[in-house]
Amino acid sequence: MKPLVSATFLTLASGSIGAQAAEIGATFEKPCPFGDCSAGIAFTFLGETSIQTGFSEADVEFGGISGLDFDQATGRFVALSDDRAERGPARVYELDVDLSAQGLQGVSVRRHISLLDVGDIPFAPQSVDPEALRLGPEGFYWTSEGGGSSQLPPSVRVSFPDGKHLREFALPDGFAPTAEGSSGIHDNLAFESLTMLPSGDVLVALEAALQQDGPKPGLMLGSPARMVQFDVLSGKPKAQYVYMISPVPQAGVDGEKAMNGLSEMLALEDGRILTVERSFAEGAGNTIKIFMVDLSNATDVSHISSLARHEDLIVPARKTEVLDLNGIGLRPDNIEAMAIGRAGDGTEILLLAADNNFSARQKSQFFAFEIVQRLQ
Repeated sequence: MKPLVSATFLTLASGSIGAQAAEIGATFEKPCPFGDCSAGIAFTFLGETSIQTGFSEADVEFGGISGLDFDQATGRFVALSDDRAERGPARVYELDVDLSAQGLQGVSVRRHISLLDVGDIPFAPQSVDPEALRLGPEGFYWTSEGGGSSQLPPSVRVSFPDGKHLREFALPDGFAPTAEGSSGIHDNLAFESLTMLPSGDVLVALEAALQQDGPKPGLMLGSPARMVQFDVLSGKPKAQYVYMISPVPQAGVDGEKAMNGLSEMLALEDGRILTVERSFAEGAGNTIKIFMVDLSNATDVSHISSLARHEDLIVPARKTEVLDLNGIGLRPDNIEAMAIGRAGDGTEILLLAADNNFSARQKSQFFAFEIVQRLQ
């Protein structure tokens, strides 16, 4: 086992406990994902904390956390707000994580950095929809989800560490929304996640299928979401893969709204990827599952304009569930962000964060785990 953290594990099979909430130090293991024991992974629960909706930093409301990464230079986490420049500027927060032997004690907000548009001017309200964030060689790499109803194309942008605009990646054909809805992104289901691959390339994923590729996830229906691999230097797309989003795991009460989608992903050192599938059922709440993904044998579908109308064999990315937050007794909110970094005491952790939607009924929730991956 090559540890990404130093820890002593109490090893339990994932999902082997009952309804009792996970205790600090409990470990949940997936020993052989894909039947490959060299890919084994385990998660040790370190606790939960939250910041209540309504908290403000520098007179700007905190919330909407949809992207998360760790800054090695400062030893702090950075978090992207999905505020569409309505409650304040488009912004990234610096966070301190307080971890002790008793577990995760708190997350504190130090400051925010405003993200600027082309020409280094503030984004106009509703002109941007920040969703995913990673730190790279030039600064912040982040996505704007775009909007089908507003005809706002999704985008991948790079900003300097001070928030000033640097450049924008090229959008692949078929992703921009169309007025008639025959192609392009579904509304609010676009560039929700981004990660940096070990090669240095950037991988961006849709939350659900493009209009021309298939339906949104349903109770009996998965959805083929595209993952786009970009060359980090040129910003041009070089490959696309299919990630099959699972069907909605439970119905809404009395037939009310229920959905599922790919809300976050994070590349590991060996090139495999952790993804978060976040589902919500009205009256029942959220179901959060973490999967391990392998792109090694997936079909490059860059040349395929419509997955729904393509007849040749397409091999999607392999995926397997490695952790079910509800299944280990947690009550997750709207988890949309995930990163590996270090807490204030030096412990290396996997940190998950929830988007509170700036709603008084929700909270900015954080879960911390130690993570160990078996590498050969």
